[in-house]
Amino acid sequence: MTELRTVCLYAGSLDGARPSYRAGAEALARTLAEQGIGVVYGGGRAGLMGALADAALAAGGHVTGVIPEQLRDRERAHTGLPDLRVVGSMHERKQLMADLSDAFVALPGGIGTLEELIEVFTWAQLGVHRCPLGVLNVEGYYDGLLAFLDVAMAEGFLREGTRARLLVDDDPERLVAQLRAWKAPDTPEWLGRAES
Repeated sequence: MTELRTVCLYAGSLDGARPSYRAGAEALARTLAEQGIGVVYGGGRAGLMGALADAALAAGGHVTGVIPEQLRDRERAHTGLPDLRVVGSMHERKQLMADLSDAFVALPGGIGTLEELIEVFTWAQLGVHRCPLGVLNVEGYYDGLLAFLDVAMAEGFLREGTRARLLVDDDPERLVAQLRAWKAPDTPEWLGRAES
């Protein structure tokens, strides 16, 4: 079982087209806070990012925001956070968020959210970290990504064990339970056999 002290949440800086996206972000943040799990996220107060931070804070949770100086005004840094860290670059932001986290979850978002998820997924595949990762698949938002991963696996570009690393649920409580129950493999799958 994985000890979850802090979960990194990747989410859009916009609200998206459906109210359910915001509701899902708020529900996941509340679930984490109610279970005594801290939240690390991108530090903004707009869109789903702000909604999840506010929901976790309202539920008594600890929230750490990490935002690059260049985006401090553009993403409207959340000044109500107990722990807002301003860094010099996007690379520093992503590294610090990873360093502070025991697991990673993507909520609905745009290309930035997708890029962050894929980066930590790649790090998991390479053995850079041994943390669980997942997506909160609100209203099937990530169905297209999941279909792509299945194609990549069927076509021999993604191993089954790597594909299985990405936990998926549309219910926040079930997703957190999956994160807690996840057990890291002894070695990265790609080390298990020679590349062809």
